[in-house]
Formats: sequence, structure tokens, C-alpha cells
Amino acid sequence: MKVRPETAAALSAAGLDPQDVVALINRALAEDLGDGVDVTSLATVAFDAEGVTDFVARGSGVVAGLPVVRAVLEIVTDDSVIVRQHVEDGARVKAGEVLLSAQALTRALLTAERTALNVLCHLSGIATVTRRWVDEVDGTGARILDTRKTTPGLRALEKYAVRCGGGVNKRMGLYDAALIKDNHVLAAGGVAAAFRAVRELFPDIEVQVECDTVTQVHEALEAGATFLLLDNMAVDDLRAAVAAASGRAELEATGGLTLDRARAVAETGVDYLSVGALTHSAPVLDIGVDLRREESR
Repeated sequence: MKVRPETAAALSAAGLDPQDVVALINRALAEDLGDGVDVTSLATVAFDAEGVTDFVARGSGVVAGLPVVRAVLEIVTDDSVIVRQHVEDGARVKAGEVLLSAQALTRALLTAERTALNVLCHLSGIATVTRRWVDEVDGTGARILDTRKTTPGLRALEKYAVRCGGGVNKRMGLYDAALIKDNHVLAAGGVAAAFRAVRELFPDIEVQVECDTVTQVHEALEAGATFLLLDNMAVDDLRAAVAAASGRAELEATGGLTLDRARAVAETGVDYLSVGALTHSAPVLDIGVDLRREESR
């Protein structure tokens, strides 16, 4: 099943592959329907009844995932749905606000409801948490980064939600940047040796080095590293690392960060705070679907 060209264009503009999104939606629908049908809707709703469903925020937050909802609706209704989108992804919304309305056969709308909500609530939850972190460090110059701690199969969508919340994506996977961590350092025989090994084999790829101590920061800088992760460092050590780098490298504070100390960390002068909780622990944003009577087409 395909989605409309305008929906595919919206997904592409969001940095999402329309074919990947359609495949994900079809897998999600298969979980719900198996090889059968929506037995409840089939039994309780007349086959020709039409209705309108409103996707309504039950709490305040930031929206993410509306192009995916449109795709779900188009697939389930066999492209017969009329959609009216009332807000854009990245918008702050309040409880009671209607995000999107859809008109189609009622059975199809009810069948699409859970798959659409699962995506929308999850992504909006990530965007909402991300915005809290972004707001907390506002004015410091530091930016909020995500990590690879994502739900298997949902990385592109979850990282999109981070962007909707004002955050920044780090590497998408193991292929688009090298990140030298403690185990790599151990295997290679030191920070400098690990850095040289990556640079020799992949001369054009970005190399990032994780440092646990200020001593390692100096070692990585001497090796030529221009992006350092400062792992689980105290605020005083972060300041010392910033002073040591003196603008020669971008610095990312990582590990054990909490929202209540985010500003103190950001004010040390680091460029980024990376937060795995944006994707692995974000609670969903409560969004519901309300069915109302048919409107004229």
C-alpha cells in the first residue's frame, strides 16, 4: 500500500524515508489485525457509516509524528480519508487542543486509531521531554543531543522526534561517525593509538573520543581529536576540560545527566549535553481520539 504524494513529500521533508515508514506501518497493522479483521468494529459499525475522528491532546506538550498519522490513515482507509491537520510537528499544544481531524468510513477510522496513536503519543512524548531539556539550557549556548539508545526499528522516527523538540541528532549508527570508547581504547592500547587507527583506516570520517578524565582530554587533544565526550565528569572537571580544549575541540557532556543539573553542566562551557533518556525513557504524551458524527464531504 502507498501513501499520497503530498504525504510522502512531508515524510521526506522530515528526514524520513517514506518506504521505510510505510513498511513500519504495515508491520504495526499486522500486529493488530493478524490475518483477520477488526472484529469489534466489524460487529458494531454499519459498513457504510462515515464518521470524523479528532486527535485531541489530553495534556500539554510538543507534537511529533503527524505525517506518520496521515500515512496510517491513508493506508487503512485505502486512500479515501479526508484529513485536516490543525497544528504542525514541533508545536507546543495544550490539553483539549485538536491536532488533526480525519473523515472516512467509521470502521476504517477505528481500525487505524491504535496504530496512529501508538506512533503519535510515543514520538510526541520524546519531543516533549527534549523540549524540557532544551528550555532548561536556553541561553547557555549548549545544545541537547540524542544517543543510539533507541527502540530497535524506530531510530529514524525517534531521532526525528528529538529534532521536533529542538534537540540535535548525533550519529545515526555505527557507520556515519567513529566513537572511540573505553573498550576501544583498551583494545587499541591507548587513546592516541585508537585515534590513529581509525584515522588511518577511515581518513574522511568524523572521529569522536570519549574521555573519563582531564588527563585523557589532554591526550586526545594531542592526538588531534576535535570532538570529545566528557563521560560522567563532575562540574569542576568539565570546566577544566573546557579550559584545556580552549576551542580546539567540540565538547559533549555525557553520562548520568539529569534535568535538575542540566543548566549547571551547560554553564561549564560544553557545546552539547547528550541524553539517552530522551529516547529510552520518555513517557508518552497523552493523546486521545474522539469520534463524532459524519460531516458533509
